[in-house]
Amino acid sequence: MSGQSTRRTVLKGAALAGAAGLGVAACSTDSKLGHAGVPTPTAPVALGSPDEVPVGGSKLYREQRLVVSCPAKGRYKAFSAQCTHAGCVLDKVEENEGNCPCHGSRFDVTTGKALKGPATVPLPEVEIRVEGGELVAGPKTAPSA
Repeated sequence: MSGQSTRRTVLKGAALAGAAGLGVAACSTDSKLGHAGVPTPTAPVALGSPDEVPVGGSKLYREQRLVVSCPAKGRYKAFSAQCTHAGCVLDKVEENEGNCPCHGSRFDVTTGKALKGPATVPLPEVEIRVEGGELVAGPKTAPSA
C-alpha cells in the first residue's frame, strides 16, 4: 500500500506543479492578448447613438467589450476593452482612464496606452464609424468562413 500512496503523492505533486505553471503563464506581463483570443469585434457591432459619447470624454460598452472616446464633435476612436494582460474586460472608465478589475492595470482610453501594469501592451484600436445615425464598431462586414 505504501508504494501506491507514494506514487499517488508524486502524481498529485506533478499535477499541482503543472497547474502552478499555467497560472504563471496566464499572468505574464509579456502577454499581448492574455486570455483574449480575439479582442476586437469580428463583425460590425451597433453601439447606439453617437450622442451617448460626450465630446472630450468616453464611454465603456462593457457587454460589447469596447470603449469609445470622442476627441472632437463628430470624431470617434474605439479600442478593445479587454485588458492586454489577462483578457479581463475593463469595469469602469473615469476621466478617460479605464480600469481592469482583475490585476489593476489602467489604460488611457483615448489612445489605448497602458498607464499602469501589469499590462504593458496598449489596447488594440477598433475601426468605428457612424452609419444610419448610430455608432458602429468593427469591420464593415463579417469575415468569410
